[in-house]
Amino acid sequence: MDLRNAFEVRHPFFRPLWRRIVVTVLCAVWAGVEYQGGNATWAVLFAACAIYLGYRFFVSFDPADYEPPAAAPQPERSDS
Repeated sequence: MDLRNAFEVRHPFFRPLWRRIVVTVLCAVWAGVEYQGGNATWAVLFAACAIYLGYRFFVSFDPADYEPPAAAPQPERSDS
């Protein structure tokens, strides 16, 4: 696995707004659950994820980044 792409969220799966909202809110809620359970380290980790996703999904969102990649043109076959 290439570590440069470990935090890449520009994927066509995240193009619908509701999916971006659910993932961001889920991370924020889980940060609260961890905080209430006394696990500060996990709370900070999930809060950081929620902040990062909020920035990437809502502040710097560009719909063109979330388009599926164009298929490469297939070479023409000659059946000779």
